Amino acid sequence: MLNWFRRLILVNGCLLLLFSATSWAQQPQPILVMGDSLSAGYGIDLESGWVQLLREKLENEDFSHPVVNASVSGETTTGGAARLAKLLQTHKPGIVILELGGNDGLRGQPVKIMRDNLSAMIQSSLDADAEVLLLGMQIPPNYGARYTKMFSDIYPALAEQYQITLVPFMLDGVALNRELMRNDSIHPTAEAQPMILDNVWPYLAPLL
Repeated sequence: MLNWFRRLILVNGCLLLLFSATSWAQQPQPILVMGDSLSAGYGIDLESGWVQLLREKLENEDFSHPVVNASVSGETTTGGAARLAKLLQTHKPGIVILELGGNDGLRGQPVKIMRDNLSAMIQSSLDADAEVLLLGMQIPPNYGARYTKMFSDIYPALAEQYQITLVPFMLDGVALNRELMRNDSIHPTAEAQPMILDNVWPYLAPLL
């Protein structure tokens, strides 16, 4: 009788562990957004930012992926590369959205440094079994035709090298519209945020 009771406890314990493991495996992995002020919501209410709008869209589309916004205003690819390892370990994302490089360009940083940093972040994310969505960026032409082209060419080159998904230009339809940009001509207004999400969503949705 005692042996039978022990077997029953053992079977129930195994079933409970199996159920717990199955439930855990079915939980969607987070989406990690690594960006700068464009994703941190500089100058606008955080509830109006495109990352928050992404959370709402995921819910409306019946996706239950949590979104971790690790974006920092003023962030460069060097700062992002230094922070990423800990974030990957802590949050274990299934998707990493990389929106960095703009501040490197605006500061005239060598494009090789920017490319090496982005490359390292992409590789680290892939090594952590996360898919990567790279958001392409452009800088104003007053930085010179050669530099601006070298800058913008980094994103499609990395996307091809690592076979990851690229949003060609996250501010498409926004950057040249003065009504959608703040007076600094760098940061989008709250009214521009839904357009930014519209630029990102078609490329993100197939990864979910």
